[in-house]
Amino acid sequence: MCGRFVLNADGEAIQQKFDLNAIPEIQPRFNIAPTQPIPVITNEKPDELDFYRWGLVPSWAKDIAIGNNMINARSETAHEKPSFRAAYKRRRCLIPATGFYEWAKRDDGKSPFLIHLKDAELFAFAGLWEVWHSPEGDELRTCTILTGEPNDLVKDYHHRMAIILDESSYETWLSPDELGTDVLHPLLTPYDPQKMAVYQVSKAVNSVANDYPALIEPFTPPQQQALF
Repeated sequence: MCGRFVLNADGEAIQQKFDLNAIPEIQPRFNIAPTQPIPVITNEKPDELDFYRWGLVPSWAKDIAIGNNMINARSETAHEKPSFRAAYKRRRCLIPATGFYEWAKRDDGKSPFLIHLKDAELFAFAGLWEVWHSPEGDELRTCTILTGEPNDLVKDYHHRMAIILDESSYETWLSPDELGTDVLHPLLTPYDPQKMAVYQVSKAVNSVANDYPALIEPFTPPQQQALF
């Protein structure tokens, strides 16, 4: 799954990476969490970056609370699930990131690890988006991150992995057309583990209230420090 991620790139880098029409106004984030506004590039406006609430709320939902349990969607079944199938066909998005966190059991307890690309480059999760209207008529745009089987690096930290799209897949994923599984499923494969790296970080990331650069610095447990 993916429950926290990082986007610490500046607006100019994001514009260049995703070929946007303008440099987006964006602040570096080091602990992005569910229900918060997160950056998206949708197939409705593929040349712009916007912010949608993380946690997909289907158009037929009675209230937004359902989105709290829909921060991720399984790529293998999203095309057939009532909550996701319409978005899978028609409303897809890229979700820019520079890393994501997973928690794994270690000697010092369940510890957070930052997973990223070796070259520290921007990448994009495969996402879906929806439009929901409240009983009062207010519009809310929400999104979810697709997950799949983990690659050989991530499997040591979690049994699921957020789908990182290959850059060559961006154009297809952002197509305005209604697309089926024959086109989309081949794009949703585990990312090459040889291009990724991981290291332990401080448990300060456990609190969503914390969001500062030191969260992504490597952390060495005290018992390991004592060995040197």
